[in-house]
Amino acid sequence: GTGEFEAGISKNGQTREHALLAFTLGVKQLIVGVNKMDSTEPPYSENRFEEIKKEVSSYIKKIGYNPAAVAFVPISGWHGDNMLEPSSKMPWFKGWAVERKEGKADGKCLIEALDAILPPSRPT
Repeated sequence: GTGEFEAGISKNGQTREHALLAFTLGVKQLIVGVNKMDSTEPPYSENRFEEIKKEVSSYIKKIGYNPAAVAFVPISGWHGDNMLEPSSKMPWFKGWAVERKEGKADGKCLIEALDAILPPSRPT
């Protein structure tokens, strides 16, 4: 299907632009919140989430990010799904997990992914 995601991930789309900018500016850690899950067809579609996760993973890998170190979280900002606590509307989502040299982290919702971001080390 075509929607806002397709526009963002297209050749000159904002999703690509933001990911490339982040990498270029030295942002080492990334979280991908797949928003508007309430607006998928059907609502809260696992297939739609997986489709987006696959395509974004492929793109960020080309830039230089390791998708295994990126948390992908299906959310609805409008309804608050998976923002602060796990949503009952996405029972198929078992949570996110990241693997990085500093260790592993996992969780169910966006706030936990944010909490798992490692503070940058300051040069001494």
